[in-house]
Amino acid sequence: MAVKLRLMRMGKKKQPTYRVVAADSRSPRNGRFIEIVGTYQPRSEPSVVNIDNEKAIAWLQKGAQPTETVKKILEISGAWGEFDAQRPAKVEKAKRVRKSA
Repeated sequence: MAVKLRLMRMGKKKQPTYRVVAADSRSPRNGRFIEIVGTYQPRSEPSVVNIDNEKAIAWLQKGAQPTETVKKILEISGAWGEFDAQRPAKVEKAKRVRKSA
């Protein structure tokens, strides 16, 4: 199952708010999801971003792929920076294995 971190539209007509959810990539935009990771309210000034960084990082470590918009939101919340800081050790180890082969 391919999991994506993406936005799920909520709110009234012309007044959107979004949930950031982990969902199967085959499910519809506002359909089934696995877990709510946070919320995004673009209409307030400034925009409100509430992300549970621990949940977001856990999903990213499991291989969930964020959409472009969600990636920007995760950068704002700081979750992407934390995830990226943990990742280089694994990437360098994989490079070393390839060179020795």
